[in-house]
Amino acid sequence: MLQAAMLKVIQEAGEGVLVLIEGVAAEEFQRSRLTRQEVRRLLNLMAGTLLALPCTTRQALPEIDWGSWQALQHGLASPALDADELAWDAARGLVPPTLTWLRVYRRSEPALFEFRP
Repeated sequence: MLQAAMLKVIQEAGEGVLVLIEGVAAEEFQRSRLTRQEVRRLLNLMAGTLLALPCTTRQALPEIDWGSWQALQHGLASPALDADELAWDAARGLVPPTLTWLRVYRRSEPALFEFRP
């Protein structure tokens, strides 16, 4: 049950990222402090929640790029790296395939996504 709630958080955060960057060019993203902050917040939420999933759940979702999510989490927390550039790259290159795989897994492994009392 907890994993279903976590997967929902991941999906909703990812959809939020995609809404925020829809039709936005990299230069616009760099100029919009509020958009950058919110995208980074949602990416941190996604990464933290993904990486906090139980090991058995992570194993059931092998196509998720776990290494990239872990690297993103560390990168966004590092003052030595450009968090805005990392966020832009992740929003465009990591979020869409993650959401796609979650949709695939929802069909093939529906029990992972079910809320049970």
